[in-house]
Amino acid sequence: MTQTPTAQAPEQAWRGIAAENLDDIPGSLASLLRRRARTLLRDLLRPHRARVALILLLIVIANIGALVGPWLVGVGIDRIPQVTSSHDVASLVVIVAAFAVAVATQAVATRAFIAAIGRLGADVVFELRQQLFAHFQRLSVSFHERYTSGRVISRQVSDIDSLSDLFDDGLDLLVSAVFSLLLVGTGMLLLDWPLALVVLAGFVPLTWLTVWFRRESAIAYRRTRETIALVIVQFVETFGGIRAVQAFRRERRNEEIFGDLNADYAAASLRSARLIAIYSPGITLVANLVIGAVLLYGGYRVIGGDMKVGVLVTFLLYLQRFFDPLQDLSQFYNTFQSAAAALEKISGVLDEAPAVAEPQAPAALPRAADPARSGRTVRFESVQFGYREALVLPGLDLTIPAGQTAALVGATGAGKTTIARLMARFYDPAQGRVLLDGVDVRQLSEPDLRHEIVLITQENFLFTGTIAENIALGRPGIRI
Repeated sequence: MTQTPTAQAPEQAWRGIAAENLDDIPGSLASLLRRRARTLLRDLLRPHRARVALILLLIVIANIGALVGPWLVGVGIDRIPQVTSSHDVASLVVIVAAFAVAVATQAVATRAFIAAIGRLGADVVFELRQQLFAHFQRLSVSFHERYTSGRVISRQVSDIDSLSDLFDDGLDLLVSAVFSLLLVGTGMLLLDWPLALVVLAGFVPLTWLTVWFRRESAIAYRRTRETIALVIVQFVETFGGIRAVQAFRRERRNEEIFGDLNADYAAASLRSARLIAIYSPGITLVANLVIGAVLLYGGYRVIGGDMKVGVLVTFLLYLQRFFDPLQDLSQFYNTFQSAAAALEKISGVLDEAPAVAEPQAPAALPRAADPARSGRTVRFESVQFGYREALVLPGLDLTIPAGQTAALVGATGAGKTTIARLMARFYDPAQGRVLLDGVDVRQLSEPDLRHEIVLITQENFLFTGTIAENIALGRPGIRI
């Protein structure tokens, strides 16, 4: 029999569909899924290592240009008394020219890395969408029976779009902010370490605020992804079964269900917005308090002759470049968390192994002894199969000789369709074998099996296109 997730190993039990709600699973498994999401992102970026290295280099250049500018302003301010007495402005001209070069370098490098990240994001999203679509097609029928079409659409559209938004709307801010914090912090320490310690003291409340926001927003944005997935599922199921909905007059009840799910999504989005409304002003408050402390302490040292005015001005300019990235990150964090939650779910799907796997060394069917013989011999040997806990075939032994036409007759649920699905290898038996001319169908390659077994289901589905194209679905180009 096929097993329910609770009977599997812990890591296997929470694959795919279980990743819909990480708040309901143990912390260790939640960490596993997050780690798997990071692994997926690394795998996606690995083919673009050279481009990623170039982007990082451009970001470093842009941030160095941003650091040099304020430092030159401070140097220029300290030179003003000397220029006033000597009336020689040559040194100021050199400083202004260097400042212009630094600003231009920052602008060119910033434009270059933003454009490069945009192109990288487009390529990564394209490859992931292709990979996810191909993987969904490879997964067995049993997966699609438990993983609803609404969730498939949510993964392929909504979650992929979240990752696309990450690259389009702020990944450049995230990477640039990290480098800016590191480089500006180092610059302040080298410029005047006592004053830099005053700035670093502000990191105590900032760290606490950021840890709190990261924890709460991770829950909130994951909840947002879960609720929008449920909205999509309800929408797809309602209009996919619109005939039944109208036949049983389910419109009002479906509206109520959709309204509740939509309200849950709105509440989750509101929770995310409220967290931003606390975090962003909190950063501004801490930044202003630090600027006031630096101005007070730095001004005292300037008055005492322990520090030049230019150094204090440079510090104040650095502070703006130090806290502005944090402010930008607070606005961007919702996109980041949404993409992180989407990656967790996509990685859960991509980690799903096909229940009906291709053989590593496919076997070949024997040639027919009589070329005029039609068909091949089908044999079921002690086949046992069931759906979840319901046993359908307790131990089937059946032989259908080549060239013979056989009809299976029985009550609903007796296993007629199951036998056809096992022959077509939509499922594999829990015990026993299905043989085609003495060869286990699990040892046949998919093209060989599909060439020998044709399954016409009782459910009709028309793909987009003409009637002729639907008839020729298995053999495109055939003349009809």
